[in-house]
Amino acid sequence: MEEPRLGQFCGEYQGLRVPIRWHEWGPPSGRPVVCVHGLTRTGRDFDALARALAAAGRRVLCPDVPGRGLSGWLPDPALYAVPTYLALLQPLLAAVGPHDFVGTSMGGLIGMAAAAQPELRTGRLVLNDVGPFLPAAALARIRAYLAAAPQEFPDLAALEGHLRRVHAPFGPLSDAEWAHLARHSARITPAGRIALHYDPRILEPMPEQPTDLDLWALWPQVATGRPVLVLRGEHSDLLDAATAARMAESPGVQLATIRGVGHAPALMEPGQITLIRDFLG
Repeated sequence: MEEPRLGQFCGEYQGLRVPIRWHEWGPPSGRPVVCVHGLTRTGRDFDALARALAAAGRRVLCPDVPGRGLSGWLPDPALYAVPTYLALLQPLLAAVGPHDFVGTSMGGLIGMAAAAQPELRTGRLVLNDVGPFLPAAALARIRAYLAAAPQEFPDLAALEGHLRRVHAPFGPLSDAEWAHLARHSARITPAGRIALHYDPRILEPMPEQPTDLDLWALWPQVATGRPVLVLRGEHSDLLDAATAARMAESPGVQLATIRGVGHAPALMEPGQITLIRDFLG
């Protein structure tokens, strides 16, 4: 089974230099696909999808967003926001040239921001359970599970149990898939304990009483006729049915509902992978 290559560069933002690392799959000559993960996740969430796309000849890059996985943490937690992430990832997007983009949740917000900048040359766009309107109740739920997350775990099994609880809406994953997510969600603290593989301060910029986040003003710059695939978990609270239907009214936008799933489809199930692979071509 193919293993990914590890890449690294330093992103710059407001005088900061932050190490950004990504895992890369497939032939270097293939048309690039950039896959960006959700709020507390890492680029290794996309391993199953990346293998399938690489087998189809695509070059797949799965970065760890700053504050997660193998990428550097930010000194000021107030910087944990989509504009910062895009600014730090921009050199990578510019270097790969014309590319397609797959974004889950937060990664989809980054993808929309990138697509709105023509100079970044984002082509086909897959938005996994996210859109230009985020309800306050869903944002409050996300903040609550972040605030309640244990700082440390006695072992990897306990961390996996935590993931199974908070990410149950991902859908019916196999034991091997949960173990994969747990293995790449763990880091060893300086004291030798097991912790989640993200900076817990990503919680700090999130308001204690969230309000609806309305980004519809950005949508016309995203859905400019480019092909967009919107994946919605049937029971998702972050991408509601009305928002998804309104997105699908734009030319070039396709909507697919993933049955039996909430926020967000894990993109590990063969049917979900086939949807994306066929859309990207």
